[in-house]
Amino acid sequence: MNKKPYIIGISGGSGSGKTTFVKSLADKFDKEHLCVLSQDNYYKPREHQIVDENGEKNFDLPESFNAEEYHKDVMKLIAGEDVVLKEYTYNNPLATPKEIIYKSAPIILIEGIFIYHFKAVSNLMDYKIFIDADEHLKLIRRIQRDRVERNYPLEDVLYRYQHHVYPSYRDFILPYKEQCDVVVNNNISFEKALDSIHFFLREKLENGN
Repeated sequence: MNKKPYIIGISGGSGSGKTTFVKSLADKFDKEHLCVLSQDNYYKPREHQIVDENGEKNFDLPESFNAEEYHKDVMKLIAGEDVVLKEYTYNNPLATPKEIIYKSAPIILIEGIFIYHFKAVSNLMDYKIFIDADEHLKLIRRIQRDRVERNYPLEDVLYRYQHHVYPSYRDFILPYKEQCDVVVNNNISFEKALDSIHFFLREKLENGN
């Protein structure tokens, strides 16, 4: 690949709809045109996670991720190289992680909750997007996801939101909102913003960045 890929970042708090937005945007492009690299696949092993004052492991800290490996793999994609990773299975012992091959593309989409806090990664971005939603809606969505998809007890979901998720959002995610090029309000729907960003990136692609 002769020309540097166009690098966009998408972040936002847990329950903001970030993952759904990323998938919806990626679905509008062929894989040879857009590559999505998720921070989720860079969680450190469970035994290396920080334990809080009540003995609970906190997966919602910047230290929960291997930022150095993430940066290294972003650099590989920028250089036109493939990245091979094992899928993160959210510590599910019944799940067998799949091997995923990420191929470089003219547009590289970097997504995750701490991507703007990781300066080495953030400094590579050409365009930054922040997915936003009211706090009560994010909590409701988090409960729905963790109760239904991951079968977590309600008291566990609420504990983690109060002691891990929200403090981390306040300290390591929200401060970067004002630095972003676009803030997408997802209280009700993100469809108009999705269409605008799709059009913007399509123009970048057609004009060779």
